[in-house]
Amino acid sequence: MVFYAPTSMISSSINELQTKLTLISLEFFLKPEQLQGIDIWINPHYKIIITKACNGMIPILFLLASILAYPSTWIHKLIWSVFGYIVFFIVNIIRILWVVFITENGEGQGEFYWSHDIVGNTLLMTTGLILFVLFIKSASKNS
Repeated sequence: MVFYAPTSMISSSINELQTKLTLISLEFFLKPEQLQGIDIWINPHYKIIITKACNGMIPILFLLASILAYPSTWIHKLIWSVFGYIVFFIVNIIRILWVVFITENGEGQGEFYWSHDIVGNTLLMTTGLILFVLFIKSASKNS
């Protein structure tokens, strides 16, 4: 709650920074003028809005909480927290670009639902699970 819910200046700052980093990264891959503020325009009548629910912070925070709760050295936790953040950031950019591509080339909101809710969320959950399993395996080797 401290790092995600809009209940503190810390959470607001973290989410605002994460959203800005996401938007800056997306700008390199989208068509000129497609990204306007926090909106990615698919066509003149349909846009995807990148808000804190799309900036990747929820899975990142779940991974960080899992890493911090697991018995391991602090340096090991720090390394995997940074590595996990970077991997999740990249995967989230790929996820958003996937949703944009599928929605642009589809016929409507059905493609958005399928690409975002089914494939995109599965990608994030699978990434988190793989990262945590690798973290556990590397922690047991370091013991």
